Amino acid sequence: MNKKLNKKLRIIPLGGLEQIGMNMTAFEYDDSIIVVDCGLAFPTDDMLGVDLVIPDISYLLENEDRVKGIFITHGHEDHIGALPYVLKELNVPIYATKLTIGIIEHKLAEHNMSSKVRRKVVKYGQSINLGCFRVEFIKTNHSIQDAAAFAIYTPVGIVVHTGDFKVDYTPVFGDAIDLQHFSEIGKKGVLALMCDSTNAEKQGFTQSERTVGHTIDNIFAENTSTRIIIATFASNVDRVQQIINSANKYGRKVVVEGRSMVNIINTASELGYLDIPDNTLISIDELKNYPDEQTCLITTGSQGESMAALSRMANGVHRKISIQPNDTIIFSSHPIPGNEKAVSRVMNELYRKGANVIMQDVHVSGHACQEEIKLIYSLVKPKYAIPVHGEYKHLKAQANLAKDLGYDSEHIFILSSGDVLELDEEKAKVNGHVHTGAVMVDGLGVGDVGNIVLRDRQHLAQDGIIIVVMTIDGDDGHVVAGPDIVTRGFVYVRDSGDLMSEAQSVVAETMDELSEEGVTDWGRIKNEVKSSLSDYVWKQTQRSPMIIPIIMEI
Repeated sequence: MNKKLNKKLRIIPLGGLEQIGMNMTAFEYDDSIIVVDCGLAFPTDDMLGVDLVIPDISYLLENEDRVKGIFITHGHEDHIGALPYVLKELNVPIYATKLTIGIIEHKLAEHNMSSKVRRKVVKYGQSINLGCFRVEFIKTNHSIQDAAAFAIYTPVGIVVHTGDFKVDYTPVFGDAIDLQHFSEIGKKGVLALMCDSTNAEKQGFTQSERTVGHTIDNIFAENTSTRIIIATFASNVDRVQQIINSANKYGRKVVVEGRSMVNIINTASELGYLDIPDNTLISIDELKNYPDEQTCLITTGSQGESMAALSRMANGVHRKISIQPNDTIIFSSHPIPGNEKAVSRVMNELYRKGANVIMQDVHVSGHACQEEIKLIYSLVKPKYAIPVHGEYKHLKAQANLAKDLGYDSEHIFILSSGDVLELDEEKAKVNGHVHTGAVMVDGLGVGDVGNIVLRDRQHLAQDGIIIVVMTIDGDDGHVVAGPDIVTRGFVYVRDSGDLMSEAQSVVAETMDELSEEGVTDWGRIKNEVKSSLSDYVWKQTQRSPMIIPIIMEI
């Protein structure tokens, strides 16, 4: 008995706190570790050339023999996107609901990993026992179906993790959130609640997804003589269902465009989460067989992503579809913070081509607002509040809500990624920190682009590069050929002949001085060339390009 009292539950966020995306949390007790979610984040503007960002799992790899499995709350990229990369290093079983596993399987197939990864479909109300933990799946609502919250039974108490959720009493598909189950767990006594904070700054309740269906229906009714193009998130299957319902009602054929959209719709319809009437879907090549007023396109690109289908249409580079005057184009999403400029740029291009663009009231969030968060707290009645999923301001907003509900600062924990929160029946405190961070994925390279590479890319992007090429005599160090100067991204060489020839002279003079001194150390020669050329270029242009001397010896 005494031995148990000395043991503590450790909750370790490995990503997803103080940021949107890259959600991943480890739960550790004794010789068992389980992980909740395994998401990616999209690169920020200063991550030049980077495709996506995944959590650093060094801590899990150091404790590989103790990691029992990964539980996934739902099928969004910020919760499943890192799985193919993580599972290559840490091959453990995956547990998730039916649609979530379906989306994950498609992702694994793209990485040729289908046969290597164990995965299990879990139903709501079902529990999985792994090591010291029992994890129970609870039905929630979100902007993708089959979202789950977890009741994690540990030797020191129950931890409830909501995942991303909202309270939707009239969902488009399936049942409403299982509030009764939350209440039953609350009556058992809950040690800690880890609750979604994304909309914690917003008052009131999040509207039902079904309200968007009425808006979409009205848009179809008011635009009977034009082609309709709707951009939304690929993963919002309920939104796609409502668009298909309206298109069918008004006699329109539907084309789905955008690779991620096609993949998810195929998966959802195969598993029975989408009801598509016969002869409604047509291929993009069949569009020409129907008049515009009888067609509707559902497409990716609602966030202004440069390679997404709608952006390519707006820029006139889509191979199959060109925007026509009077097309009705609907953005069925709100810009994610940071994407506003990209969305605005696409909208301006669409307006320029004569399209009618609609953005207002064609979206509701998939995340709980303040009253829903309070509802979950009042049902679960946790001892400790641990806000998750969001930037610091979102976590702080939920902490303030918890204070309004009577929690004091000793029972609210705003964690950073890497913090180790230790809990037992009596108390909780942050005790230590583990290594976390962002691993950048660029093409096929995972982790081979770090801060130094990004700094070089930034340098190249801002001031360009100068390459100095010359051949020197191996015996006495005098220059046999060159110096020749090649530049990229620095100045337009044809208009800068004097600058280039003077730069050559500066390098030649430096080499003469070094030759007279009898310097043969290549490292010093390169540094002296870089220093003299850098000084000259700065005085002439106020720029600091990257300078790379290349020396050959004969």
